[in-house]
Order: sequence, then C-alpha cells, then structure tokens
Amino acid sequence: MTGVLVAARRDVSAYLNSMWGYVIVAAVLLLDGILFNAFALTDTPRYSADVLRDFFYFSFGTTAIASILLTMRSFAEERQTGTMVLLDAAPLSDVQIVLGKFLAAMAVLAVLTLGTAYMPALVGVNGKVSFGQVFAGYLGLLLVGAACTAVGIFASSVARNQVFAAVLGAAIVVFLLTTWMLSRVSDPPLKEILAYMSLFDKHFRGFMNGRIEVQSVVYYGTLSYVFLMLSTRVLALRRWR
Repeated sequence: MTGVLVAARRDVSAYLNSMWGYVIVAAVLLLDGILFNAFALTDTPRYSADVLRDFFYFSFGTTAIASILLTMRSFAEERQTGTMVLLDAAPLSDVQIVLGKFLAAMAVLAVLTLGTAYMPALVGVNGKVSFGQVFAGYLGLLLVGAACTAVGIFASSVARNQVFAAVLGAAIVVFLLTTWMLSRVSDPPLKEILAYMSLFDKHFRGFMNGRIEVQSVVYYGTLSYVFLMLSTRVLALRRWR
C-alpha cells in the first residue's frame, strides 16, 4: 500500500506542478456551468428532480471527457520525456504503479466533481432538493469517472504519444456508450450482452433518478478492474521487451 501511495503522490505532484490539471478542471467546471444554466435551469417552471436529473445527465459527459484528458499523459508522457526509465527502475510493482496513477487521477477528478456541488445547491434555493438523488447522482459520477479513468490509463499504457492515448481512450468510451444502439439490431444472447455493456443507458439512468442499483455498481467496478488489470499486463510485457 505504501508503494501505491508513493506513486500516487508523485502523479498528484505532477498535476499540481503543471498547468494541464488546472486547465482541465477549470474548463470542465466552466462547461458544466454553461450546460447547467442553458439546459437545466430554464425560464419554464420545473420540478427540482427534473433539474437535477438534467444536471447529472450533462455531468456524465463532462466527467467522462475529463477522465480521458487527465489520464492521456499517464504513461504516454513518461515515454515521451524519458522518465519511464525511472519508473522501471523504481522498487515498485506494475500493479502499484498503475494503482498509484489511478488514485492520483481520481483524486483530481473527485475535487473537480465536488466543485460542481454549488449547482444542486442553487436548485435548493428555489426548490426542494432530494439529498438521496444528489448522493446517488454524485456516486454515479464517481463510478463513471473511475471506469473512464481506468480506460484512459489503459489507452495511455499502449499509446506511443498523448494524442493517440486520448483518441484511443475516447474511442473505447464511445463504443461503450453506443453498445445499446448495437443491441437493438442484434439477436439474443448478444443483444442482452451489448445492452448490459452500455456505459450510460443501462446503468447511469438509475443514478440520475436517485436509485443506487447493485448491478450498476458492480458493472462500473468490474470495468475499472478489467482495464486496470490490462494496464498492468501491458507494462509487464513492455518490461520484458
């Protein structure tokens, strides 16, 4: 566990000592605010639950984007700058390195996510906010962020540069977002499998509406585990080359 924290602290310092992390957090918070004011808060009277649902709907997309942008540099930048040699020489296992980078990215993402808390608070000024819906929605955002962060780390582990890492990570996320469309033109049992794989349609809608479903928590947790495990395998293969 100490090794994981050492690796995480190293990456958190990298985020804090460069403008990249600040730019992403600022840009995503700005985009969240614009979308919230343009689409969630309207001149037409609406139920608070509907406003919150729309807020989490848009925050899903910005969270996924932020996760990919934060992780595109995880390993790809290490290779470009030549610091990957230092990681290989460090007394840390591949699992510790991957988990450290995952925790560092999640720490930044958690700060970003909590930075949007004023938006549900604004809804509560003129309406009645359900704390259960707020809690479920934010839990869903963190789970989505964890899954997309794991995808981004995997993409960065196989990519030779940061741009390709971002493109590959985004492509995987888009595929997981659109599997529900593929399920509509597929036959069983592939139909059920593709529907279950949907990153948003099958699993996040419950969180938007204030429901915490065990199968959705398991799905996001499994997705995170699979891509983090694949990242450790990629690192192990590169060490032996």
